[in-house]
Amino acid sequence: MGQRVALGSMIVSGGLAVVKIITGLMAGSTSVVADGLESAGDVLSSGLVFLGLTVAAKPADWNHPYGHGRAETLTGLLVGLMLLGAGVAISFHALLRAGEVHQPPAAYAIWPLIASIGIKSILCGVKFRFGKRIGSTALVADAWNDAVDIVSGLAALVAVGLTLYDPGRFLAADHYGGFAVGLIVVFTGLRVTRDTALQLMDTMPNDRMMRTIRDVAQQVSGVEGVEKCFARKTGLQYHVDLHLEVDPEITVRSSHDIAEQVRNRIRRDLDWVADVLVHVEPSPNHHRRPGM
Repeated sequence: MGQRVALGSMIVSGGLAVVKIITGLMAGSTSVVADGLESAGDVLSSGLVFLGLTVAAKPADWNHPYGHGRAETLTGLLVGLMLLGAGVAISFHALLRAGEVHQPPAAYAIWPLIASIGIKSILCGVKFRFGKRIGSTALVADAWNDAVDIVSGLAALVAVGLTLYDPGRFLAADHYGGFAVGLIVVFTGLRVTRDTALQLMDTMPNDRMMRTIRDVAQQVSGVEGVEKCFARKTGLQYHVDLHLEVDPEITVRSSHDIAEQVRNRIRRDLDWVADVLVHVEPSPNHHRRPGM
């Protein structure tokens, strides 16, 4: 489903980019052209997301025992870096033209902006919903990209509106609107880059998720405690390392059976966990039964 959402987004963003760039050039609006260029960047970023999700869906093999999920996280990072570069370029170009004296943009320049805001609002909601449902960093990053489009479209709309309202006083507003669009893109790129970089550095999930893993493990009969619990995201799901505490007097076979039950229970109850590596430790709090 994530791949279909990314592919649909590419088609929609491509159409919006063409319309806004052509309309902006014909109408003489820097803000509309800047917003169109931002949408053109969306096509490339959605393409990266589509590629990442396709690679991430490949099963584990001998050379990638944890699967190919990191490809999805990596594309999320690339989307963030692209946003940074695009934002800097858009802002720089807009400032270069801020001092020019020219005719105000044509009034029809506002219509593609209004259409883009409405369409991107729908796309943003769809991507956030499906991205969070399947745990896709790249799709959520692309949703933030669409959220940027909405804000940048509003900024461009206000800028063009001011210029049309009073060209004598606000002729440069259209260019400063393009500059604002670029800044919004830059800050969003920083956010996306930070979030995906943390995942590539194996940052642990939040405390609530870690407590949930421990709680599920301790529901299995024979588990006397959880000594350590680590987790790292490898694409759409997490891989967990768990150190169980069990009765030190039981057999290896019995402790292995408990570990296998814990592994299966966690994978069954928590769909965001791909696999669990269980280590068995003797419980330090276990008291030897009388007569043993």
